[in-house]
Amino acid sequence: METIVSGIRPTGHLHLGNYFGAVRNFVKLQDTHRCFFFVADYHSLTTHPEAEDLKQRVKTIIIEFLAAGLDPHKATLYIQSDVPEVTELYLILNMFAYKGELERTASFKEKARKQPNNVNAGLLTYPVLMAADILIHKANKVPVGKDQEQHLEMTRNFAKRFNNFYKKNIFPEPQPYNFGNDLVKVPGLDGSGKMGKSDNNGIYLIDEEKVIRKKIMRAVTDTGPQEGQPMSEGVKNLFTLMELVSSTDTVEYFREQYHNLNIRYGDMKKQLAEDMNKFIEPIREKIKELSQNDKYIEEIIKEGAERAKKSAQKTIKEVRETIGFTNTLL
Repeated sequence: METIVSGIRPTGHLHLGNYFGAVRNFVKLQDTHRCFFFVADYHSLTTHPEAEDLKQRVKTIIIEFLAAGLDPHKATLYIQSDVPEVTELYLILNMFAYKGELERTASFKEKARKQPNNVNAGLLTYPVLMAADILIHKANKVPVGKDQEQHLEMTRNFAKRFNNFYKKNIFPEPQPYNFGNDLVKVPGLDGSGKMGKSDNNGIYLIDEEKVIRKKIMRAVTDTGPQEGQPMSEGVKNLFTLMELVSSTDTVEYFREQYHNLNIRYGDMKKQLAEDMNKFIEPIREKIKELSQNDKYIEEIIKEGAERAKKSAQKTIKEVRETIGFTNTLL
């Protein structure tokens, strides 16, 4: 059985882009693969979050993963910092990473530009920590977006360098996992690109009915369809969202209205808001329920840590023996 590893930084509540772009597919993978899904709290330290903020965000991600359908008995769901073997492997892999290649990483350049007063070493070696997250469980496949493909290529490079230097095939060379037709890019409500963390752009799994309705009614459209003119980005985005949560008949009805130049965007938004709320409601209610059960969440976190550590310890033991780290020099 192939092993899949994927992590998410604790930056706040999950939105529809997170759900359709990743979590929904993770739920499918947990039945067919050996899966490790983790909250990347070490990675978040590059932006120096306050302790209480970090703790709450980690808890939020765990709860919302569970509410969205991840089964902690099928997949291993854990917090990155609960597995100290990750940092040991991170240190070791740093010896196989070179300053020049790290400085050329697109993500490092972007982060350095965005936070010029906090260009810390963690930003520079971010790809090495990501490689440790992946290789600690000897992952074969890693679901990655376009912006992470360079990091995964670097992971393969570090694995090859280690294997070649010690002349042992310790690490596999993980490949990107392609969701194919299941990969959905969820657009934002502002008429631009994909849904993100902006309050005016995203719909979150925790959003209440009134909030969802208000956000959708504010969504960018245009003055109406014109004969021979292409559909605007904002209207395309509404149809994409409708295809995700509405019935086929509903989508076809509004498409026909659009092509006949009779569509009323207000009616379309009202229908989308209703269907969106029906889709999100069971997840939202599950989030509320889990948020009231700290004991259960603590048990899930503890079980996930134990399973992740068991896998990680096996890898680290092999790595240490390969390098020559032993309990005795005799």
